[in-house]
Amino acid sequence: MRPIFSTSRLLRTCFPIWRLHRTATSLASVQDVLKLQEKKRNSVVFPVSDLEKLLSPDIDKTNFRLFSPSIEEITEAESLFRPTAKHVIDYVTSAVRMDHTPELQQPEVCFIGRSNVGKSSLIKALFALVPGIQVRVSKTPGHTKKMNFFKVGKAFTLVDMPGYGYKAPEDFAEMVEAYIQERRNLKRTFLLVDGSIGIQKADLIAVEMCEEFGIPYVMVMTKIDRSRPAVLVRQFMQIQDFIKAQTLGCFPQPFLVSSLHFSGIHLLRCFIAHVTGNLPKVR
Repeated sequence: MRPIFSTSRLLRTCFPIWRLHRTATSLASVQDVLKLQEKKRNSVVFPVSDLEKLLSPDIDKTNFRLFSPSIEEITEAESLFRPTAKHVIDYVTSAVRMDHTPELQQPEVCFIGRSNVGKSSLIKALFALVPGIQVRVSKTPGHTKKMNFFKVGKAFTLVDMPGYGYKAPEDFAEMVEAYIQERRNLKRTFLLVDGSIGIQKADLIAVEMCEEFGIPYVMVMTKIDRSRPAVLVRQFMQIQDFIKAQTLGCFPQPFLVSSLHFSGIHLLRCFIAHVTGNLPKVR
């Protein structure tokens, strides 16, 4: 069997990745990314491109870039994440039960994942262009105990769900299952998986929940800056295989993100804009 990656290729690609991470101080905006050299820019916008270099030619890459917008489309999507006087982006409210949730008609997306998977950090990175927005990030796992609603103008609502697994709220199942099953304007659930360790038992429960209720969802691999390329590429391929063999409602393309270096953040913003109907023409 041919190896997924080669040692020589691995060594050649590691240095550019590390160098990019050392020099990247603020890449929250597409305009900042466009100032980078083409190779570095591609690495930030499409992190999977670094993994593709490590794979043998016979690996099927069909589902690597099913969602592949242009820079122009990514720039258009970014405008939704920039506040203006008429486009207010801010925290709205929190809820612990469905009867406490705000009655909003606009499209909605929610983020779920294990405690300490980097969920709040990811949401903070998505909203990095919004000065003063309150997205609390804690070093203590299980900090998020409620459903936190963030309104992005009239475009969509983003919901930060409580973490499951370690230190999950006692009423997690009742709270989250009810939301996912009953929220009529929910367009996509983003299931976060730690990129350094892959899918865990607790994640399988979340997958089963989405599959049982027929909810469209997508897997996002977080903390990719913490993994060596050799580890990350294995986890990516395993998740791809899992999605293909064991899911029906999951989008075939996993997304890779680093909240620290903004890798994949611009692409994820564009995908959110697309699934909420705010960028309908994107590929």
